[in-house]
Amino acid sequence: MLRHAEPVMGTVFSIAVRDPGPDTEPVLRRIVERLHRIDAVFSTYRPESDVSRLGRGELALADCDPDVRTVLAACREVAAETDGYFTERPGGRLDPSGWVKGWAVEEAAGLLRASGARQYCVSGGGDVQTSGGPWRVGIADPRQPDRLTAVLSGDGLAVATSGTAERGAHILDPHTGRPADGLLSLTLVGAPGTGIARTDAWATAAFAMGPDRALAWAARRPGIEALAVLPDGTKRWTPGLPGHLPPFGPADWRLAAR
Repeated sequence: MLRHAEPVMGTVFSIAVRDPGPDTEPVLRRIVERLHRIDAVFSTYRPESDVSRLGRGELALADCDPDVRTVLAACREVAAETDGYFTERPGGRLDPSGWVKGWAVEEAAGLLRASGARQYCVSGGGDVQTSGGPWRVGIADPRQPDRLTAVLSGDGLAVATSGTAERGAHILDPHTGRPADGLLSLTLVGAPGTGIARTDAWATAAFAMGPDRALAWAARRPGIEALAVLPDGTKRWTPGLPGHLPPFGPADWRLAAR
């Protein structure tokens, strides 16, 4: 097993490769460069980033890094898919972070696959993309982050969690402009082929929807399952989510009764 952890984008990206080959270490260096380049272009905390300058009107979209146009087009697609519960302008300020973090994980996974790796896990800021498997993915308890609220298992999973544990009530409902309420965390599990970029953006949108609308929306998406944790600790989930639970393990890995 080859492992690497890289602090970037205000979080830590972790990479684990079960089948490293002669090209794995060189591609890890390319991944690190790519992640830092994405941060330099898209960080809303860097006043010199393309996104910050575009948002202030100092840079035209045509003069931005080409990735900016690609990302903003993807954000518009997700907005249409989620009835407007996703936006690249939360609170009126240009901030496509709801797509970028998952997309960065997906970019790293794509570079690993191109190098010949088939058994790997890439995670960053609550987003996880696996290949091969099975892999086990722990979901932190939003009320006690040092504990797990569930463990999911499967091959080729995309798992994304949005919530209040790390950054407080930072997700806005685009329809009201107010912080979304009704949930502590919302985890989406995408089937192989869904991709973590879209799964992550959908998780952000679903969190903004609130529990009832989010679970109903997820249940209508082919290959998507959801786990919601409410403010009182109650857990709710879509019908197919238990299929992602491991067959054995400590009791606190399993979902408690509704």
